[in-house]
Amino acid sequence: MTNLKNKIALVTGGSRSLGRNAAQHLANDGADIIITYVRNESAAKETVEDLQNRGVRAAALQVDLDGVASLQDFQQAFINQLSAWGTDKFDILVNNAGIASEHSFGAIPEEELDRLYETNFKSLVMLTQNLEPLIRDGGRIITMGTGLTRVVSSPMVVYAAMKAAVETFTRYLAADLGKRAITVNALAPGAIDNDFNADRFEKAPGARDYLASQTALGRIGRTEDIGPITAFLASDDAGWISGQRIEASGGFRM
Repeated sequence: MTNLKNKIALVTGGSRSLGRNAAQHLANDGADIIITYVRNESAAKETVEDLQNRGVRAAALQVDLDGVASLQDFQQAFINQLSAWGTDKFDILVNNAGIASEHSFGAIPEEELDRLYETNFKSLVMLTQNLEPLIRDGGRIITMGTGLTRVVSSPMVVYAAMKAAVETFTRYLAADLGKRAITVNALAPGAIDNDFNADRFEKAPGARDYLASQTALGRIGRTEDIGPITAFLASDDAGWISGQRIEASGGFRM
């Protein structure tokens, strides 16, 4: 537990699922963790306790990233938390928070298009822009993408398009921040059997077996498959990787 010791990570949407697992693996490597959550305060508190039990400092801050209205108040709360820890800088930003929506082309409600844009792209860009001056030189920005920018699933057209925008933003940001030795990468999971996708699998009971049959490693992804890769990208060992989309799908539809 030394690779990330004395470093601070912010993980958005870190109280559950992929965000929580990423926070746990960053903590295992020694990083102090600040997570965000929207409504489930009890899950956030439970996650903070879990992280603290791993021997690091941890805190949770509430913010609604469905748009940018809450960003100014969140930024001040984040600065206050850093100050309480005796610093005004942090090292690792994991842009994990996001939502999904299923609508095939021809049946896309305008309000859903706006909602995915506001949450999955606009708030991510503005949060990153607002916090970038607080990231130490040599820091890390990791954005959560999706395998669906490579493999088409018709009902996910808007979700995938917004994630494609995130991946393009990642490359441009990597070019811009390279002068500060800050790496920026997009981590793109394949299908994951977790609470984020639970409703979809409930509607299609055979989907897990089908996805496993299309995957080189013969199974569907698990939450714990992604956290270790997030921690690697945050490490010094990954310092020569930047501007990349890194797919972690077990070899889905190669």
